Amino acid sequence: MTRAAAHAGHRWRNLLLCVFAVLIALAVLHLLQGPRTIPLSSFIDVIANRKHEDFDRFVILFLRLPRILAVAIAGAALGAAGYLLQTAMRNRLGEPQILGLNAGASLAVVLLTTYPLFPMPDMVMPLVASLGAGIVFGLVLMLSTVGTDRFDPARMVFFGIALSALSHAIVSAILILDEDTLEQLRFWLVGDSAGVSYAAIVATAPAAALGLVLACLLMPALSAFTLGETLATTLGASVRRTRLAALAVTALLCGAAVSLVGPIGFIGLMAPALWPHLHHRPSVSALLLVALSGAALLLAADILAVGLLAPIELPTGAVTGLAGAPVFIWMVTRKRL
Repeated sequence: MTRAAAHAGHRWRNLLLCVFAVLIALAVLHLLQGPRTIPLSSFIDVIANRKHEDFDRFVILFLRLPRILAVAIAGAALGAAGYLLQTAMRNRLGEPQILGLNAGASLAVVLLTTYPLFPMPDMVMPLVASLGAGIVFGLVLMLSTVGTDRFDPARMVFFGIALSALSHAIVSAILILDEDTLEQLRFWLVGDSAGVSYAAIVATAPAAALGLVLACLLMPALSAFTLGETLATTLGASVRRTRLAALAVTALLCGAAVSLVGPIGFIGLMAPALWPHLHHRPSVSALLLVALSGAALLLAADILAVGLLAPIELPTGAVTGLAGAPVFIWMVTRKRL
């Protein structure tokens, strides 16, 4: 190994450790802060399994810890999905919320909840959401390439926003006609992590983990895209197959995140934007860095959702929208496509 390669590896390791440390600090802060402030000593007692107040134990282990795990999993999945999408489509505005994946996942979940064709186990929900995300994004890709032989970033964003609006309109119509489904899903639809159970995490985590592993396997082929599609093909990378695989993996990641915490937007845009130079040389390390950044960003948003207007709790999706919309506008005005 050359000195330059060793230095690069050391730099990546330091970056990953720093972001992971921030993620752990945010998780501990989230555990201790909330409508009921829990002393650090009580938290240590719970971790060490020593005698402590039963109510604090219940709050930490059964209210806050599953919420934190769900938010971290969803944030990592959305961050990885955004980076994968941007790298595969060579579009810095690639984001699950903007390009219709979250809307498609939400529509699939609402349809199957309202009109169940069969009893649906919890393990199936992420796959249903992934299928919906893949179908809507497939339509976005098809429409954006009509009349041209290349991907146009502006057309992709336009059709993504249009099909997202259509999906949301269908969801609204279904919920107006079915009050039971509205009552069941009204908080989930705005992106809310409160009340997530360990059962939901167990059902969703395998899909998110599988998506992350598959995304890592795609990185070498996607790295060849930075050399240009013609040269990438010469080097043996199939551009079409790689993009289709990236679409499928992105849909899986988005489906896992949406089925767990609802259609939370802009994490897939903001997490890669923290590290703008990662797009020049895609790698597994870059993907993991963005995934950890997505988890940290969503945890920070969830902390703000709980504490910003305490004791009133905001939906986490509202906080990410307030932060992400200005980032999107800034990226468009800077023409960072």
